[in-house]
This record gives sequence, structure tokens and C-alpha cells, in this order.
Amino acid sequence: MLTDREVIATLKMLKNEHLDVRAITLGLSLLDCVSDDLGRLSAKILAKIGRHAENLVKVCDQVAEKYGIPVVNKRIAVSPISALAGPFRPEDLVKVARVLDKAGDEAGVDFIGGFGALVEKGFAKGDEALIAAIPQALAETSRVCSSVNVASSRDGINMEAVAKMGRIVKETAALTADRDGLGCAKLVVFANIPPDMPFMAGAYLGLGEPDAVINVGVSGPGVVKKAIDRAMSQTPRPSLGDLSEVIKRTAYKVTRVGEFLGREVAVALGLPFGVVDLSLAPAPQVGDSVGEIFQSLGLKGLGAPGSTVALALLNDAVKKGGAFASSHVGGLSGAFIPVSEDLGIGAAAKSGVLSLDKLEALTAVCSVGLDMIALPGDTSAETLAALIADEMAIGTINHKTTAARLIPTPGKKAGDEVHYGGLLGSATVMAVADYPEAANFIALGGRVPAPIHSLRN
Repeated sequence: MLTDREVIATLKMLKNEHLDVRAITLGLSLLDCVSDDLGRLSAKILAKIGRHAENLVKVCDQVAEKYGIPVVNKRIAVSPISALAGPFRPEDLVKVARVLDKAGDEAGVDFIGGFGALVEKGFAKGDEALIAAIPQALAETSRVCSSVNVASSRDGINMEAVAKMGRIVKETAALTADRDGLGCAKLVVFANIPPDMPFMAGAYLGLGEPDAVINVGVSGPGVVKKAIDRAMSQTPRPSLGDLSEVIKRTAYKVTRVGEFLGREVAVALGLPFGVVDLSLAPAPQVGDSVGEIFQSLGLKGLGAPGSTVALALLNDAVKKGGAFASSHVGGLSGAFIPVSEDLGIGAAAKSGVLSLDKLEALTAVCSVGLDMIALPGDTSAETLAALIADEMAIGTINHKTTAARLIPTPGKKAGDEVHYGGLLGSATVMAVADYPEAANFIALGGRVPAPIHSLRN
């Protein structure tokens, strides 16, 4: 339970600091829906999602109203569809994606994740069919999200999968060219993907998870910024060590709120509670920006010299505060730096303070990776693959989750503006070094071996 002091602090955060629960996600295993008949598989998927998710949105809204804490998104994450895909062709799996979209629409959720595959060590038949279906599936659906794990610290980097995903990203952008490549906003390539993440577009339910479970993702960059602003207004001014303590205490409060609501929803639905992902997830509005935190720390913005160490401090303090607040922290749990979804980061990219190269360096010390980045539409598939491979290397070497959500925007060039709407926000197209020699490197293929420190047995 929350203490009286925590309740008062929470009320202040709700009123003035943009505190919300960003996502409550129903994780649902579809492994018992397996069938070699497409019609039977589709019927089982619809029935199971309908049975478990019919009251999800209603219960989330009731709990949010009861406590006055907004729940911004209600989502579903399912088992990787590639695990069910062995008997089917890519065109069959596009139909499965439509079934998932229909199930999500009937449940009233914002997104449904899990149309993906785990291929860090190689491809099964279902993996290849699923990946081939991704561009058409994302073009023809509105709620379906896809994630493909191509690397891990245990197994290294599957460069064949990386090359394939460069082409898939390019094709997905082309099929949604009328929406500025919006399909790519629903597609993430991962290293070390967590099996219990509530945030889209990467959420899926991993093997070893319960048959049905509630996971919750909190937000709070505005809360953290306000706490830093208050500390910085004091005399004498705090040191960076002092500010770390401020962030830890704030993350503690935010995590407690998120877990409290998640457990309430789980009890009401008769399901187990899984994890709280305490990531600082920004929204494209003033006062809810991770990028603005860096200005509160005295920097020009994210990307300026000093921002890497500041981000490392922020990410570490968030994890420490959250881990003290809950015994069930999971998912990504850190700080997100999505360019289009964060006004402060978007402004830094537009002004030139933040470059793509600096952004890649920043991903070594934060959660996620190269996230929601608009690139010129003529960027080659091989350059996209090379960018993905670089990000995967950061993840595998550092034993952390990294990802790439790249949007080569058809018809756009560096400096142009694109608008995706809602939480996806807007972005300035970033310049990229698109050299034809990337094709020579990517064509080498094979598997980059796991780092030596993977041998921990």
C-alpha cells in the first residue's frame, strides 16, 4: 500500500508533472492455439484473445477513474507468431496479422504486439515465413506491431537476419509511403529482447511466461524534471551525486504507483501480476520530455558534450530507485530516447545539437536504442542493415537490450519534417552516411560470435 506521504506526493505529480501509467499490457500465450489449418488457427486466436481481453479496457478505465491516475494505453502482447508459423506461407501469416488486428479492435486496445520472431542464432521455417510477411502485415493493419530479435549476448549477431531486416524495413516503408513510412514505426529490431516488456512496438510474451499475465509500464520524465528543477533551485546547488539521489527517490514513487495500479487491474481480471517496467517514456508534449531533463541539468540539450554521462546517471538512478520500490521490475526499465516521441529530443535533432552518430553513442548507456528515427527515403537497405548491426553490437557487448526502430521516409530528405500523430509525434529527417560500400560489408553475412564474457557457466 502507498503511505499517506506517498499519496500526497503522487497527487502533486498527477496535477502538475504529467505522471501517468503509460501502458497496461495483457500478455497472452497463443501456444495452445497451434494448428496446421489456417482457419482453425485463426478461430482459436480470436477466441482466446476475446476470452481474456474482453474486459481489459473496461477494468483499466475503472481502476484509473477510481484512483485518478490516467492509464494512457491498453495493449496486448502475444507469443511470437513465428512459433505457430511453421506450416504456413507468408501470405497466410498476413491473414493471421489481420486476425490479430481484428482481435485488438474488438478488445478496444491500442496495439497488439508479438507478430515477430527470435532468430539470433538462425532461422526456422516459421521464422522465415513470418519475417517475409512483415511488410504486408504492417501495411494492412493498424494495431499490429512486430519485433524481431537478431542478436544476443549469449549467441552473437545473426548477420543474415540483420541483412534481411534491412530489406524488410525498406519494403515496409515503401508499402506505407502514403503515410510517411508509418509501418516502420510498428517494427523494431532487437538485441537481448526482454520477454515481459509492456511497451510497444517491441512487446511480446516470451516462453516461460504465464499463460496470461498483466505487465505495466509507467512514465515520468516530467516528474523527474520537476524534481531536478526543485533541487537545482536550492542553495547550495546539488552535486551530480545529490541529483542521483533525487532521481532515485522520484523513480521509487513512480514505480510504486505503477505497480499499485497494475496489481489492481490484475486482481480485477483474475490474472497474475507480472512486472512493472519503470522506463521513462516521453510523450510529444511540453513537460513530458526526457530531453528537457538535460536542459535542467545545465546542458544545451541531448547530444551536447556531457549528455552521455548525464544519461548514464539518469538511467542508473532510475533503475536503482525502481528496484528498491518493487521486487518485480522487468522489461526495459531505464530511459527512452525516441526522437519523434520527445519534444526536447526532437528539437535537439532539428537544431543540429543531436546527430545520428551521437545518438548511437548515447544508446550505449540507456534503454532501447536508435528509436523512432526518420531517415532519408533513399537510404539503402544495406545502410539500414549496417545501422542495425552497429546497434546490435552495442547490446551484445554490453549485455543490455538495444534496438533499432528506423523509418526511411519515402520522398523525404535530411531536414524535412514528418508527422506521425499521437504518441508517435513528429520528427526532422536526420542525415545518415549512406555509402554504397555498406553493401560489401553486409554481404559477408554469417554470425558475429558472442563476446568472450558470454561464457559465464
